[in-house]
Amino acid sequence: MPDFETLRRLMVEHQLERRGIADPLVLEAMRKVPREAFVPPELAEEAYADGPLPIGEGQTISQPYIVALMTEALELRGGERVLEIGAGSGYAAAVLAEIAAELYTVERHARLAEEAAARLTRLGYDNVHVRVGDGSLGWPEHAPFDAIVVAAGAPEVPEALKEQLAVGGRLVIPVGQGRTLQDLLRLRRLSETEYQREELGGVRFVPLVGEEGWQW
Repeated sequence: MPDFETLRRLMVEHQLERRGIADPLVLEAMRKVPREAFVPPELAEEAYADGPLPIGEGQTISQPYIVALMTEALELRGGERVLEIGAGSGYAAAVLAEIAAELYTVERHARLAEEAAARLTRLGYDNVHVRVGDGSLGWPEHAPFDAIVVAAGAPEVPEALKEQLAVGGRLVIPVGQGRTLQDLLRLRRLSETEYQREELGGVRFVPLVGEEGWQW
C-alpha cells in the first residue's frame, strides 16, 4: 500500500501551498483528513492526485486544491456553525469539521449520504450532521449559519441559502448559466438586506439540482 501520510504531506506542499493556500487552519485540516478513506477502494492509490475522482451516482470528490480554496474562502476561525451543500463522499465535510464547531451537510443522493455519514462516524467526526434532501433549500431548522459552502454549480444564488446566512457570514458557491462551467462566488452578508459579492475564479462542478437550482 502507498504511504498515504507522505502523499498527504506532499499534496499540501505541492498542490496547496505552492498555489497560494496559506490559511494555517485549512492546511492543517488538509494534512489530517485521510482522503484515501473517502474514495472508492479501487481508487485509493489515486486519492492524492491533482484532480477530482468519481464516487458514484454521477458525482465526484473535488480536487484537493478546490476543497482547500473553498474552505479558505469561508474565512473560518473555529467555533462556527457551517452548512455544506453536496456531501458527496464526506471528504470536504471532514475538512470543514476539523475547523468548525458544527457542520451540517445536505446530499440529495441517499446512498452517498448514508455512506458519508457512516464513514464520518467511523472516523470520529461527531460534529457532522448529514441529511438527505434538496440542497438548494438549505437546512432552515439549523439556520442561521456563519458560513455556507455549495459543492455544485447553480444557475444563480438560491434565495433560501442567502436567507439562512447569518449577518457577517460568508456563502461560497459556483454560479454559471452553463451546467459545467461556473464562476466561484463569495457572498458576504452585510445586513438583513445587503450582500457583498466577490468573484474568486472559474471552476467546474456538477449541477446543483433542486427547487432553487437546475431542473432536470
